[in-house]
Order: sequence, then C-alpha cells, then structure tokens
Amino acid sequence: MEENFRMIAKCFFGFEEILEKELKDLGAQDVEKGVRMVSFKGDKGFMYKANLSLRTALKVLKPIYSFRANNEQALYKGISGVNWSKLLNANQTFVIDATVHSTYFNHSEFVSQKCKDAIVDQFRERTGQRPSIDKAFPDLRINVHIDKDQVSVALDTSGNSLHQRGYRTATNIAPINEVLAAGILLLSGWEGQSHFLDPMCGSGTFLAEAAMIACNIPANINRKEFAFEKWKDWDNDLFEQIINSLMKKTKEFHYTIKGFDKAPSAVNKAKDNIKNANLEDYVTVQEENFFDTEKAVEGKLHMVFNPPYDERLDIHMEEFYKNIGDTLKKSYPGTNAWFITANLEALKFVGLKPSRKIKLFNASLEARLVKYEMYEGSKRTKFQVSE
Repeated sequence: MEENFRMIAKCFFGFEEILEKELKDLGAQDVEKGVRMVSFKGDKGFMYKANLSLRTALKVLKPIYSFRANNEQALYKGISGVNWSKLLNANQTFVIDATVHSTYFNHSEFVSQKCKDAIVDQFRERTGQRPSIDKAFPDLRINVHIDKDQVSVALDTSGNSLHQRGYRTATNIAPINEVLAAGILLLSGWEGQSHFLDPMCGSGTFLAEAAMIACNIPANINRKEFAFEKWKDWDNDLFEQIINSLMKKTKEFHYTIKGFDKAPSAVNKAKDNIKNANLEDYVTVQEENFFDTEKAVEGKLHMVFNPPYDERLDIHMEEFYKNIGDTLKKSYPGTNAWFITANLEALKFVGLKPSRKIKLFNASLEARLVKYEMYEGSKRTKFQVSE
C-alpha cells in the first residue's frame, strides 16, 4: 500500500470552502481549510486524482521539508538538509518558485538564487556534475515559501497552473480564468440540474466548465501534462488506472447548455474551444445580442455570465447594466441569473435587488458575484401560491 502524505491545494480567495468540499467528495483524508489553500492527505494515486479532478485548485503542492532560517547561511544550510539526489538526477533540470513574507528576506529572486546554489553545490560535491535551471520546462519544480523565519519546501505536483486545462486555444479580450469560472459555477449552485445559458459567452469558458460539471467530467482531462509525470517515482499504469476510474463516473446530462455572443469572432472561438474539450454534444453557441433575446426553454433556467466592463470594452456602462436588468425582468422569468463584475458602481444601474452578493477577485480586481432571482409571474404571486 502507498503511504498517505500531506498535500496543499492552492486556490483563489473565496474558493476555500468549495475546494474543501471538492477534496472531501474525492475522498481526501484529514482535510483542513486555510486562506487561499486547503491541506489534505492522500497517497500517490490520490495526488494524480486531485490534479486531474479538482476544478477550483490552482496547484497541488507536496511539502517535503520545513526549517527555521533568519539569514542566508541558515537558508542555505536548511536547503542542503534535503537529499536532492532522491528527487533529481545530475543531468536533469529544475526551477525554484519562491514566495517571501519576511523581514529577514525581502527578495524572492535572492531566495531562489540561494536555494539553487545549495542544491547545485550538493550535486557538485557528491557527483562532480550539476543539474541546470530550466524556467520553462523543468524536470522538477520546487516551491519555497518563507513566512517570517519559517521556511517550507514543497514539490509542485502540477507544473503550470491548473487553470490551463488544455481545451482553450482561442480567447477574446480578457477571458475569464477557467478555475475562476468553475468556482463561480459551483458557488452559484450549478450541478447540471436544469437548462443553462451564458448570454455573453466570449470564448466559451463558462460553457465548457458548466458541461464538465454537469457530466462529472474531470476538469483537467484535456491537459497535456502534469509536473509529476517527470518525477523519478512516476507510475504511468497507476495514472491510467485513475483516469479510467474517473471516466467511469461521468454521467448523462438531459438539459441544454447554450451560449450567446453578438460578436461572430467570439462565437467562432467558443465553438473551437468547445470542440477541443470534446463537448459539442452538450453545448451550442449562437450569434445573438442578449438584449434582443428571450427565454426559450420551459422550466428553470440557470444563467451565469461575465459582462464586459470598462477595462475590457468600450461600453456605456450605465445604459449597458440597465439593459441587463430590463432584459432579465421582461424576457427571462423562472431564471436564476448570476454574473461577476469588478465594476461595483455599475450594479446600481441594474435596477434589481440582488438576492446574494459574494466578494471575489478577478485577477487583481476586487469583484462581486451577484445573483438575481427572476420569478415566474410576479414575486408577490409566488409568495401567495406558496402560502
């Protein structure tokens, strides 16, 4: 039996709870929520499974060593305390990502350099050879995190951020990050239980993520590679076994997932990305201006979108957000509409009262995810009926 070890899944601010739930649902042990991260235990197979499946994780790290250091000598000595030849050969490459919150060390570049020296010197002394640095495609990606005088060393199991799912080759101006899109969908309660619409779909990220959630398709099934595939203990058979068992758990979806965009170029890009993700059976994309449309399905509709704001497109903000509210009110009864905006001022012009507001960050911009519940008929009748 493989032994369990501690891992850390990194996430965006506001997604800690959903990531915690994802990990528990996957079968992680000893799950603990932190800030922008959730720690858990699992074995090597679970490490593969977490990277393939987690929708809201940016990276999965495997901590290997921690020590205290308040100067460069102590840092060098601490890094030298790891037997690096167990993880890396002298003819391989590595890179160090350093994050520093400390008065003792104030430059992450300096920390990376010092750690690199310690690793290289250890190899030189033992073998006369040394591994080299490769920032783009290293064989081993090492994460060094310093908080005050506490140094944590971890292996990056993922490599490139897990938002790089592998299906999105075509994008528009400022496309929404895939992990952010998946997190928003999960926060909105989307599980594939109704029809779905993204009325301003851009390059189709919400559509792809919504379809994968609805069908329980692993988020990173289309990804080209993970960092652990270059490790000394890489087990290809185990990896294939994990993929097969995850794909057996996919499920049928009996509603529609639709995207509108008024720009023909966006529609083409969205269609390409949906095709890359092998999701054409579930998703349709049409050239439509949302403000000229109306609800085309019976029953509940789940709507999630990312309207343009001033940073992205030249729009008349007041009028644009007023049109969103008017269109929802007039044309979309029986709809739960969610959207994210970093233009907090613009929300005043929607003319509807949001039933929920969640604080998130879109890149470095503080944003709000808002929910508007559009009832069938008037709100008053709904309450009379339910009484």
